[in-house]
Amino acid sequence: MTKHFDSTAIIAACLAASAFGAAHGQGPQAVLPPSSFEAHPSTQDPPLFVTPRRLLEWESELSNWGRWGSDDQRGTLNLITPDKTRAAADLVVDGVSVSLGHFVTEEVAIDSQTFAPTEHWMTRIDPETGEVLFALDAMSFSMHDGQLSHMDALCHYRTERDGRLLIFNGYPQNLDQNGCKDLAIDRMGAGYVTRGVLVDIPLLRGVEWLAPSTPIFASDLEAWEAFAGVTVESGDVLLVRTGRWAKRAAEGPWDYAGGGAGLHASVLPWLRERGVAMLVGDAVNDVQPSGVEGVRRPVHQLTQVFIGLPLVDNGYLEDVAREATQRERWEFMVSWQITKVPGGTAGPFNGLATF
Repeated sequence: MTKHFDSTAIIAACLAASAFGAAHGQGPQAVLPPSSFEAHPSTQDPPLFVTPRRLLEWESELSNWGRWGSDDQRGTLNLITPDKTRAAADLVVDGVSVSLGHFVTEEVAIDSQTFAPTEHWMTRIDPETGEVLFALDAMSFSMHDGQLSHMDALCHYRTERDGRLLIFNGYPQNLDQNGCKDLAIDRMGAGYVTRGVLVDIPLLRGVEWLAPSTPIFASDLEAWEAFAGVTVESGDVLLVRTGRWAKRAAEGPWDYAGGGAGLHASVLPWLRERGVAMLVGDAVNDVQPSGVEGVRRPVHQLTQVFIGLPLVDNGYLEDVAREATQRERWEFMVSWQITKVPGGTAGPFNGLATF
């Protein structure tokens, strides 16, 4: 049985987005379907209202370019030090681990297979009888599929400076059909062990999940810190639960990439100040719509291009939320093994939270 793949769709899924479009002298954003949702009114209220001009100011104010050397390709993962790893190991009390990932399925839905089909097939089949001859199989899927928990590489988003397309640390965004030359997922290290901090906003608000397009502000993160008795610190993996997967299980799929709860752009200085090493969301991390005129995903743009903060989209946070709530303890050891796809703009991972 032979499979034929739409290489154009796959390459399109890998092309990075730029933030502000031609109006700001920068390259076009990746083509995304128009959203039928409207930005939450609170995103337009001062002092939290964020303009494209403010984002441009933050590009320099929050930048980590050169912080770990001109040849650095790991960004804020450098904040996970040996001391941080040793301290994280001390958080293991019960020896209970849960997965932080959700894998793709072959079911076509509004929140999946946007960029390329998901296909799974057996590779040893008798061409005449159709009999499966041996237990060998193969699979194809998009790295950025809406049902796949994936870690974005730092080459995924770009900016434009003097006609040059640049990614984190000033590297040129050298893209071809083999992926990214620099800052690809295989350049970000084999894996990490550090402290994870879960922020469960639905639990804080006494709901099962946040409504689509609900923004999360820095004040919400700090209210959670007070509730949970934990403070986000340098080198932490920050996991922010909106309840996306709980809503999907109860009500079915929806266009969460067009109308999903998530972090508001005003959180960006807070992430930089706290020294977050990795940001894990259960949707696309950015609240959608973003509430920033002309900018679809400002959190993606500034974290990846300027702060050098790797993002995980579609993380599965239901199991870790259950275990944390049972223990009333929202800090734990996180172990993270990266799938080192050569040139990859993203990749699946094996992420575990251990209590």
